[in-house]
Amino acid sequence: MKLKGKIALITGATSGIGKATAQLLHQEGAQVVITGRNKETVESTAKEIGGNTIGIVSDAGKMTDIMTLASQLKQYVSHLDIVFINAGFGKYAPLEYIDEVHYNEMFDTIVRGTLFTVQQVLPLMSNNGAIILNTSIVTEVGMQNSSVYSAAKAAVQSFTKTFAAELISKGIRVNAVSPGPIQTNYFDRSNLSKEQVEQFTTSFAPQVPIQRFGLPSEVAEAVLFLASDASSFIVGAEISVDGGFPKIKTT
Repeated sequence: MKLKGKIALITGATSGIGKATAQLLHQEGAQVVITGRNKETVESTAKEIGGNTIGIVSDAGKMTDIMTLASQLKQYVSHLDIVFINAGFGKYAPLEYIDEVHYNEMFDTIVRGTLFTVQQVLPLMSNNGAIILNTSIVTEVGMQNSSVYSAAKAAVQSFTKTFAAELISKGIRVNAVSPGPIQTNYFDRSNLSKEQVEQFTTSFAPQVPIQRFGLPSEVAEAVLFLASDASSFIVGAEISVDGGFPKIKTT
């Protein structure tokens, strides 16, 4: 097993990419700690993953939760070898309809949440540890109605390099995965209606060169690679898991 004896924290791990990653890292021998906003969902997910999986209720959009995360972790583990900062969601609006609430929701969870979660768990990180951030293909292509979400993910993309530059002297590698269109419940917390989501997925799928949406497990495999010794010479990098979109045009 690639991660035998390792301890991994995955934020936002009760569904989608986070859950798939927690399951895979557990299968590869890691003790897994997951976070989520809902106590019942956190507990059921931890039980589903099995073994010695630990569930902690923590909202990446709330500073009070972020600032107490390390103390909660210390109740269960002595250190962390792997951290996957995954918690986040997307909201969309045309430029003229963006308001402060929309802006704050995105930046509080995606930007502030990423920055301060890494800051708070840093004292627990072991030498030769790995931190993986979750960016997005929206940083590479201009997409309508996604100004705030794209800007927030661009900040995380920047963190990948700046965190890497700061932490490499501590023996901690920082990298990122950049998912494209993935089959998850990603839109559950968005402001899009069911019809709008269906319209988006129907129109977007043909633009992906591989002609389908990705699976959460396919992103999880990239996280596993960056978390393992197989990527020991990779620092400050971003691995795209996007089926070729938007880099390849087939028509």
